[in-house]
Amino acid sequence: MSGHPAIAGLRLVLGGNVFGMTADRDASFAVLDTFYELGGRMIDTAEGYSAWVPGHKGGESETMIGLWLDARGVRADMRIATKTNMYGKPGMLAPGKLAAALDGSLERLRTDYVDLFYAHRDDPQTPLDEVAEGFDALVKAGKIRSSGASNFTAERLAASLDAAARVGATPYTALQNEYNLVARDQYEGAVQDLCVKRGVIMLPYYGLASGFLTGKYRSEADLAGRARGESVRRYLQTGQAALATLDAVAAETGATQAQVALAWINAKPGIGAPIASATSAEQVRELCGAASLVLQPEQVARLDAAR
Repeated sequence: MSGHPAIAGLRLVLGGNVFGMTADRDASFAVLDTFYELGGRMIDTAEGYSAWVPGHKGGESETMIGLWLDARGVRADMRIATKTNMYGKPGMLAPGKLAAALDGSLERLRTDYVDLFYAHRDDPQTPLDEVAEGFDALVKAGKIRSSGASNFTAERLAASLDAAARVGATPYTALQNEYNLVARDQYEGAVQDLCVKRGVIMLPYYGLASGFLTGKYRSEADLAGRARGESVRRYLQTGQAALATLDAVAAETGATQAQVALAWINAKPGIGAPIASATSAEQVRELCGAASLVLQPEQVARLDAAR
């Protein structure tokens, strides 16, 4: 399943969270150039990337992507997704706030539209009818091509879709929740059933579980001095069975663990493409290799059972 207007090129979305953070201008351009050369056409970012870094205010990733789009002249080729309301603040999805946030993103991205604009987190305070109308106004203005939800429960996503239908607005067409081989509860079950039934495409983040599914982190010792150490630690106890099966399937296919992990996501119902980030051209080449890897049903079943 990859039929969504925001998806083009490889069945892989390049995560933009590292741009302007762990990847400076030269590194970011090298990653983006390689992704483009290999046929990658969709980039995911957010206004909040990377506000958590001391001295940053958010928008650094969008700014870097905008510089690259401008320098390379490839905006028409690319599909750009961005998000607002990273911290889930009350009232931030009200129509006026949505419009103002998007204008900021467009300025940083050096473009007059984005292909996909997400509610980064839910806003329980703003009535869903108003949220739907706010996104719809941006579609009608030509500033966004489609809208999506991120970090939503099945209940709130269903309610949002119903609200859009009720007021005659363009509904969310994409969802971005966490989903990978060792963290499945934000998609499998009710959310997945809803997405498949209502035609909402899932573009999951953390496809490699903060790097755990690359096979590089197998013990506490492997975490020492690593920027992602704390994020990976939660998988060390619960993810060993998955890692062992991942190793076996990687050996069978001749692919890397990361490629198998992303191919497993692409094999699941309702998935459009996984999101994964890279800080070097070499990493991009490995990630892009996952887009053409097709696992056998028996391999997918073994990975499913490894939990």
